Amino acid sequence: MKVLIAAAGTAGHINPAISIANIIKEKEKDSKIIFLGTTRGLENDLVPRAGYELKTINAYGLSKKLSMDNIRKMKKTVGGIFEAKKIIKEFKPDIVIGTGGYICGAAVIAAKSCKVPVLLHESNAFPGKAVKMLASRSNTILVSFEEAVKKIPFCKNVVHTGTPVRIKKLNFSNTERLNIIKSLGLNETKPIVLVFGGSQGAQKINEAMCEIIEKKKNNEYQLVWAAGPKQFDIIKNDLSRKNININNINNCKIYPYIYNMEEIENISDLIVSRSGAMTITEIANLAKPSILIPLPNVSNNHQMYNARVLEKVGASVIIKNNELTSEGLNNTIKQIVLDKKKCEQMGKNALKISNENVEEKIYAEIKKLI
Repeated sequence: MKVLIAAAGTAGHINPAISIANIIKEKEKDSKIIFLGTTRGLENDLVPRAGYELKTINAYGLSKKLSMDNIRKMKKTVGGIFEAKKIIKEFKPDIVIGTGGYICGAAVIAAKSCKVPVLLHESNAFPGKAVKMLASRSNTILVSFEEAVKKIPFCKNVVHTGTPVRIKKLNFSNTERLNIIKSLGLNETKPIVLVFGGSQGAQKINEAMCEIIEKKKNNEYQLVWAAGPKQFDIIKNDLSRKNININNINNCKIYPYIYNMEEIENISDLIVSRSGAMTITEIANLAKPSILIPLPNVSNNHQMYNARVLEKVGASVIIKNNELTSEGLNNTIKQIVLDKKKCEQMGKNALKISNENVEEKIYAEIKKLI
């Protein structure tokens, strides 16, 4: 099987694409897979790191404003279609797969002109502009959430499969869980709250967390907090000015980035985070209660739609970004994590939206098209 996968920009587009590539490689070891991206996005790091070849073309997201810069980008993007077409003619893929973002436009248009079948995957509950615009040109669109199916009316075959994620539920023994907690320097008797705001952190969440720590509001629970590489030093210096050593805070461990996220998510009692599609899927698969603070000002407000998927089944509490305060967040954390029955029920509710056999379903749809 020969596959061209278009994925560019953010980890939310690239990681599902890599997971799909891994599924194909696992099923058919002789498969040849190349990625199509730009020279600007995270694909330049994540794709080669995953062991796949990356080819780049010109592609830009376009603004509605008429400006010389936008006209130049439009010309380059049109040129990118011909670049993609050339790659397709040389590689001769059996299928072109896109996982969202502006790169998909050039890839899909080029694929259709070369009569190559197209499959798109949409991770968000509210489909992005690219997927909606390309729906009529796509043979199949796979979606992560049932809510997204009715929002894509122009594709004949929209299939609810879920999103493949690397973080899985781990059934730790009591001893294994205890060893992980001890390795963090935490207390096994107090509940653990995991806080993160995406790979780069989230300033608004970080500000609220700093106040919780400064006022020592987290005496009854413990924090494992990924502040983000760019914001960690800022937080460290701010706390230092208040005579707080970032490496020696009661009931709290702060990191720039958590590399063993699968372990930490599994041992946590509550997750506080943004509501990207991958995060929602992980929370559901792990059956964890959550407090979600959707990132505002993103396309179609899709993080709010994602969060509402969990809120609707009673698995999450949403706090709007502009309403987030340390006091409100602390009170919400305590209301959930100090009530074991509530915590357990919210976790069970999260499991209701979890999808089983995601990889098998996606692979089956790819094989159908080929």
